[in-house]
Amino acid sequence: MKFHVALSPDAYLQLDDVVSTRRQIPGYGEVVTSGVVTEVVARHEGAAFGSDVFLIADGILPATVQEIAEVTTTRVEPECYVPPRPGAVAIRAAGADRDAALYFDKMDARIPAGIGRDGEPIYLNLEFLDGTRGAHVSISGISGVATKTSFALFLLHSLFTSGALGGRAVNAKALIFSVKGEDLLFVDQPNTRLDETLRAAYARLGLPARPFASAGFYAPPLPGDTTGRPHVTGRTSGVTAFWWTLAEFCQRELLPYVFADVEDEKNQYTIVVHQVTSRLRHEAQAAGNDGAVAIDETTIRTWAEMIEFISQKVTDEGTRAHWAGPAVGMGTVNAFVRRLRSSQRPLGPLLRGDLSTVTDRPVTHSIDTSRQQVTVVDLHNLPERAQRFVVGVVLAAETDRKEQAGPGGLLFTMIDELNKYAPREGSSPIKDVLLDIAERGRSLGIILIGAQQTASEVERRIVSNSSIKIVGRLDPAEAGRPEYGFLPTSQRQRATLAKPGTMFVSQPEIPVPLAVEFPFPAWATRLSEVADPTFTTGTSPADSNAGGAARPDPFSKLPQTQSDSWFDDPDDGAIDEPPF
Repeated sequence: MKFHVALSPDAYLQLDDVVSTRRQIPGYGEVVTSGVVTEVVARHEGAAFGSDVFLIADGILPATVQEIAEVTTTRVEPECYVPPRPGAVAIRAAGADRDAALYFDKMDARIPAGIGRDGEPIYLNLEFLDGTRGAHVSISGISGVATKTSFALFLLHSLFTSGALGGRAVNAKALIFSVKGEDLLFVDQPNTRLDETLRAAYARLGLPARPFASAGFYAPPLPGDTTGRPHVTGRTSGVTAFWWTLAEFCQRELLPYVFADVEDEKNQYTIVVHQVTSRLRHEAQAAGNDGAVAIDETTIRTWAEMIEFISQKVTDEGTRAHWAGPAVGMGTVNAFVRRLRSSQRPLGPLLRGDLSTVTDRPVTHSIDTSRQQVTVVDLHNLPERAQRFVVGVVLAAETDRKEQAGPGGLLFTMIDELNKYAPREGSSPIKDVLLDIAERGRSLGIILIGAQQTASEVERRIVSNSSIKIVGRLDPAEAGRPEYGFLPTSQRQRATLAKPGTMFVSQPEIPVPLAVEFPFPAWATRLSEVADPTFTTGTSPADSNAGGAARPDPFSKLPQTQSDSWFDDPDDGAIDEPPF
């Protein structure tokens, strides 16, 4: 499974080069053994001690410089596993020989993943991405250096524009959760750094150097705003605000996602959560067209009012058995109420019954992936608890939709910081949804593209079910974890030094991960990179909605007047009480 190649003085091999050698076997004919260089060593033959190098350099001690390359076998064709003969000629594989060594010739549909060290394209087998033989992608690396998000977007661009999907590209969608600034709100705009050199890099991979042609953008509503404007600052149009009405919250049984921390499942108050969820589902009635609900002749229009209503029902002696359960003690109820009250601030802007959804210009407040190829959901302005709520609810809704629609379309779901939503220890509603996608998502057409800094902190079943594993720059301690056992020793060491844009890609057919470099994004990754900074509209069809993006109130950040009693000393030393 490994062999070594001696290099003549006028030849060289570098890491990741593809090498092949041939041998005649009676009864089989010519057997070709191919592999990838995983180590190269140069040494003096004839030197016994390290200090002999000085004597050799002065011509006193005779010695010969010799380079030896270690080659890890990737393919033996035909499958007659005999070692190459010593003294046989080995060549650097190119063209059809290189394609055969890396199984590219066996890929009916292949996706460009980047450029190899030899300057030639590296491909992924689409069958391990679209669910035919496998699915899901795991991308690991240090934040800000490993370029995980950039590579994931490049992979989506390659999927949609390479032609490998064929007719299925029409029904192939991407759902992207953005948690780091507004960088992904400009993927439909050309990058100012797009020059001829960058175009040539994309052309070498057979891809067009252009932004995503069909993209829709969603952001949470501006806190304290009653018109449903999205909370964004960089992009002034083309963004739709999303939220859930209280009527939807009750009917779709979304309360468990409010308690989405992994520690929540370890507590007894989860019994109360499910009991209250059932009561809301059966007793809440829609009140008007703004999403409000009526329960026991009480109209509820805000999340704060819903919290107060539920708290009263589960603590009142007359209704506690009906709403919290007949055998639940007050200690458990109080724990539930404390946790529920702490959700008022993070979830208040997302759970609304005070925004009308029936107007002269209908407002679309739900995240809809069917209207464009790429859907970006911006979460960076939300607290972490609200981010978990959105991810869990949206993924659960998409899973239900795919189950009802049946096979036929593909939904590539990209989630950054996956260890936050599916940690190794504990359980939560979101983790259950992600596990469901990882284990049977490919049969539904839902493909998970998960990015995380540390794969060792992500649920094992999610990582193990990922057919494609990709590693960028790694922390040295993380590189030693067993989750990276698929990397040879030399690649583990190189991963701690990898520069941005270099990734190590592992796929089932090729025993050795391949090092690739992918081109700089052809789409803008921040407002300063937009080719036309004066653009006023995006390609999102949501522009026709009244929820189009608008800047926050310019007067909201003006300093307070001197007449305010607390102007000189804004900190009065008081301890905030809920709801903070």
